[in-house]
Amino acid sequence: MKKKALISLGLSILLIACAGSNVVNKRVVKIDEPILNEGGVSRFTNVQPMTGIVVWEGNPNISSGAHTLEFSYMLFDDIVSEKGVYDWTVVENKLNAIASRNHQAILRFRYAYVGKLTTVPKYIKDMPDYNETKGISEGKETWFPDWSHQELKDFTLEFYKKFAERYDNDNRLAFLQVGFGLWGEYHIYDGPFELGKTFPSKEFQTTFLNKMDSFFLNLRWSISIDVEDGNVAPFRDNPSLLNLSFGLFDDSFMSKEHAKVNEQRFKFLGFESRYKNNPIGGEFNYYTTFDQENVLSPNGAHGESYESSASRFRVSYMIGNAQHKYHSVERIKEASLHTGYKFEVTKLDKTDTKIFLTVKNIGTAPIYYDAYFSINGNKSNESLKTLMPNQEKIYTINYTGNETLKITCERLLEGQTIDFKRSY
Repeated sequence: MKKKALISLGLSILLIACAGSNVVNKRVVKIDEPILNEGGVSRFTNVQPMTGIVVWEGNPNISSGAHTLEFSYMLFDDIVSEKGVYDWTVVENKLNAIASRNHQAILRFRYAYVGKLTTVPKYIKDMPDYNETKGISEGKETWFPDWSHQELKDFTLEFYKKFAERYDNDNRLAFLQVGFGLWGEYHIYDGPFELGKTFPSKEFQTTFLNKMDSFFLNLRWSISIDVEDGNVAPFRDNPSLLNLSFGLFDDSFMSKEHAKVNEQRFKFLGFESRYKNNPIGGEFNYYTTFDQENVLSPNGAHGESYESSASRFRVSYMIGNAQHKYHSVERIKEASLHTGYKFEVTKLDKTDTKIFLTVKNIGTAPIYYDAYFSINGNKSNESLKTLMPNQEKIYTINYTGNETLKITCERLLEGQTIDFKRSY
């Protein structure tokens, strides 16, 4: 919780603002007209909700103050074992545990994982014509779903429909990642890759993506940048899929080959405009220990700092579960603070009936859920969701009382607040 600061502006200046032929008399707040600013700070010292470096649930440094988000894989067969019977207890327990730390969750359901059985529900595995594939991936015996079976395809669509009905507006959940293949990362780079068998056909993927776009009206969902690969996914064959509203995650962010491979995938998927409505995130790459050790070094692992990379790719969050092995809490928090939205109020004017706030987003990305400046329940005329990085706008509140100025957002947990920097 932030301390409330009493903001008093001692000058009384008459400002004339012209819009066409309309003239509006504005004045700065007088000394006898204080506004108490909850969340208003002279500099950012707290990581903002739904942004920053992400750790897995269970990380011993989870409550260090450097994080607001926690990541967790989820298993389909933990929720469904019998056809049509859904038990969300595991999800509820996970979300409640994360929320108890005043954090929000990023979840990813996966079917296949190196060295493990699939998480396909038991009732499907028991069907006589359902046949999974056993293969070797990273030297380990690994099982892959049978994507030729209609029941698995039907179940997958039904599952996400029911998940959306239950969690689309749940403020414990910040973002959802979805996908197929190993870890749900849209590839089987080592193992038996066969479209329509160990990996869903392009036809089913197309159906899946369109359904996801219709299921989730509020919760932001993302897919791996590996969908750019035309041998795996349908986007090259069907570019109209790029019009769907999905975010992107990159599971090998800041790798040595990032400029040659990952960046080209980002460009194909239109990240320059996609970030305006959907989050860009990912995970620091695990290709080498050197990379993990140095992604938060001043020049990164390969010549570019994290801050520069996060700004270029409009990053809102980045999974960095191992970073506490290599960097201090202060450095990780610094990186978190340079990730995602940050709002600065550069000017505050009043008339007899309105308050005008000039606001700039000095972060790397927008906020992806509606948030409003508010005084005594009176909200600004427009959501901060529309404010892009480096953009400045004037927001109007039809109220001139002296109560607390703050930012409200229904997606936040009860104990969370969004800060704003004061520079007026």
